[in-house]
Amino acid sequence: MANLAGYDIGSANWREQLRKNTRRTRFVLVFFVMIYVSLGLIIDGYVLSTFYPDAPLSLIYKALFFFAVTPYATIILSCIAALSILITYSFYDRMMLLGTDYHRVTATNAETVLEKQLWNVVEEMKVAAGMNYIPRVYIIEANYMNAFASGYSERSAMVAITRGLLEKLDRAELTAVMAHELSHIRHGDIKLTLTIGVLSNIMLIVIDILFHVVIFNPRRSEDNRLAMIIIILRYTLPIITVLLTLFLSRTREYMADAGCVELMRDNQPLARALLKIHNDHQEHTQSYRREYGLTPHEEVRRAAYLYDPVGAGVEPIKSLDSALSTHPGLKERLAAIGISLKGS
Repeated sequence: MANLAGYDIGSANWREQLRKNTRRTRFVLVFFVMIYVSLGLIIDGYVLSTFYPDAPLSLIYKALFFFAVTPYATIILSCIAALSILITYSFYDRMMLLGTDYHRVTATNAETVLEKQLWNVVEEMKVAAGMNYIPRVYIIEANYMNAFASGYSERSAMVAITRGLLEKLDRAELTAVMAHELSHIRHGDIKLTLTIGVLSNIMLIVIDILFHVVIFNPRRSEDNRLAMIIIILRYTLPIITVLLTLFLSRTREYMADAGCVELMRDNQPLARALLKIHNDHQEHTQSYRREYGLTPHEEVRRAAYLYDPVGAGVEPIKSLDSALSTHPGLKERLAAIGISLKGS
């Protein structure tokens, strides 16, 4: 309780939090799909305008909208996306554990008291969440405190926590972390973020290829409007996708926090866990910076972590995208579940 001494303990309307963030999630998903379909139609329009340079764009798009001409590019893009998503779903759990030293914990192989406690906590939260399957449980042998969930369905789900988190949290705090991670699974977060990630990468690859085709195409139409749109998208689409992905990631963290409060009917264990994890990262910044930096494939796990080490200035920044935090700030997360600094 000591680390909440300087905070006002209130209550939050977790139901409203879930509704509000569900609306935000739907907005981002619809917006992504609109961008994706629009990109396919731009490609179709550009190809047709290249082969029929005298045809006005209005006539070309009228033919596409009424399927007088088959939108091949849009169909091909959709097939590529579907195949990419299927492959990603099939191997995502292995990708999430790449580069780490881990072992699986089950009801029969749990050896230490802490491992047995972890399994019991996951079982309890699985029942509280009304899930049909218990996720696979992994411990990552790392000193820093963190956890994540993965999987595209309840049947394929997994949760992983670091040794540091397991040893430094008490049982109530550990339960809160597992309630948070199982809320990700229950809300379908992993499936959604996987889908958005695949769509984003395909869009960026396609617009980059299309940009070079436009620049070096000898058979340009006299109407350069589509070419200008493609050139503009080449420089704005990466920014748009990064911002939308970050917005989605932060929204899902708020939802998982609210889901944790829903399952536990108590906001204090999660608050204590988040504060303890944050303070631990601040206390061991240099050693954790080395540990995160030496662990391969950290970028894959970053958005799924309970705590974003980059946003806290701990994990090294490796790209422009990673300079922006995938998680809300600690103060904002605590406020969302009804806990705020005294006097603020």
